[in-house]
Amino acid sequence: MARVKAVCEYVQDGDTFRTAGKNWIRLANVRAPDKNEPEFLKAKSILEKLILDRPIVYERVTSYNRVVAEVWVGSINVNTYMQEQGYA
Repeated sequence: MARVKAVCEYVQDGDTFRTAGKNWIRLANVRAPDKNEPEFLKAKSILEKLILDRPIVYERVTSYNRVVAEVWVGSINVNTYMQEQGYA
């Protein structure tokens, strides 16, 4: 799959965000809490600090109502980082 350059403009939660091109991206192999679950704000904050308003690169793994992808910010694999924070 081809890698796509984008900028994150909105973080919905700890595993889903929207690009400036209005594409919804879900981090592959990451399961962060939803809005009504404990740790929601912590997971969202971690992802915001990592990618919000920053250039990213993503590679689509699959699609399911949005793109499911591996994501990088600089040399950091965002999926792996979020997994290391306990969201797998």
